[in-house]
Amino acid sequence: MALRLYTPAPVIEEQGEDFFVAPHPRPLSAPPGILGMILGSRHSLIGGWMDESYESGLTTFKVLTREVVLVNTPEHIKYVMVTRHQNFERKSPQMRRALEVLLGDGLFISEGETWKSRRPLVADIVHKNRVPAFGRTMKDVTVAFAQGWENYRADEEFELTSAMAELTAEIISRTIFGHDLGTEAARQVIDGFATYQKSVDNFNLGYWLGSDEGWPILHGPVKKRAVAMVHGVVEGVINAHLAGAGEEGSMIDLLVKRRQKSPELGLDVTALRNEAATLFMAGHETTATTLTWAFYLLARAPWIEKAMLEEIAQICGDRDPTIDDVEQLELCRAVIQETLRLYPPVPLLPRQAREADKVGDFEVKKGGMVMIAPWLIQRARDLWDDPNHFKPQRFMNGARINTFAYIPFAVGPRVCAGLNFGLSEAILCLAILVRRFKVKVRPGYRAEPVCRLTLRALDGVPVTVSRRAESAATP
Repeated sequence: MALRLYTPAPVIEEQGEDFFVAPHPRPLSAPPGILGMILGSRHSLIGGWMDESYESGLTTFKVLTREVVLVNTPEHIKYVMVTRHQNFERKSPQMRRALEVLLGDGLFISEGETWKSRRPLVADIVHKNRVPAFGRTMKDVTVAFAQGWENYRADEEFELTSAMAELTAEIISRTIFGHDLGTEAARQVIDGFATYQKSVDNFNLGYWLGSDEGWPILHGPVKKRAVAMVHGVVEGVINAHLAGAGEEGSMIDLLVKRRQKSPELGLDVTALRNEAATLFMAGHETTATTLTWAFYLLARAPWIEKAMLEEIAQICGDRDPTIDDVEQLELCRAVIQETLRLYPPVPLLPRQAREADKVGDFEVKKGGMVMIAPWLIQRARDLWDDPNHFKPQRFMNGARINTFAYIPFAVGPRVCAGLNFGLSEAILCLAILVRRFKVKVRPGYRAEPVCRLTLRALDGVPVTVSRRAESAATP
């Protein structure tokens, strides 16, 4: 019934011989009204922005009884995320309520002393210095995954988001848990999270009516079953580690050892599960969606794909790229960076004020919300040339990018702990698969980007793949 009352904004996408305007919802020319806002947010969190929101600036808007300050300038993003980060560390009640049953007090939504004690631990485990140690696993899993693509007929269609989730779930399983997750368990986690994301409610009415903590969310049988699917796999692996069956050097092994050395951290089985679930969700979902969008963009911009193949051939010759090549693959890195600019995995970063504050000329009440939106600041037309165009070159040749205008991993003390891990993984996976395969999107298909928890294509991305010739220098 809700969807009959709400019509999403049409998707804009344009392609020429040497340019591509990436798909995005057409900005609104008039405010949607409260009903349109509620129904729109339940469809997608990125489709209800006005045209003027795609310029940097500070503004406010009201939702029922709440005033929201939209923080959309680099200097004020710095104020919220760095200068006054302790006052604005809390995720919004909507996000906390939506994720607490799945992630518990995991790092993504924890705060205060829990966050302070666990952040250094998790950050150390996924630190950039550990990436080379995990790099071989990334390559081995991707090469094994590519063997499966060898079996597809050139006209055999499949959905790319799901395929990329299988790849990244196996990588994160091997690096977090230290052993193969296996097809059945991987599918259980992927399906569980996908079901959970589809059923989550993005509009917590209680908060907008005045409850600073929002109202508890009722979880029906579908959502409970989805959570149980995810928790069952993660808890089983943790219990195996605690029983001595874990692999030395995996992330969970490091967490368990820290638990034994530092009992004051309170890392019981539930806490370990929450952190493992957070690492797993962040590690597989965000990279999977980034790779999906990257392949979509390359399919629409064959001149970029051709240049990528030439770069890979120049650096790697006739072998697959390795983690040691990632630093030299400048265009491959730029493609991932530009993909993250156009499609940040978490496109909205709402924060709740612990105490009253002032951002620019706008007062923020205690319990009030400031909204930082990578989706908007990274497409602001006064900060980016051709902001809706796919132009990886904007990140090349020593380009200077404003740290607070490009925030796909957030910024400040709460920047994503796995930033370097995820970025290296995405570059390496993309380079290996692009070198081996041509990925074609179904003719005439146009992806609609939507966000409920993360930024996905609404109906997925239907593709076919074909093996490249060994020379592999042409798209």
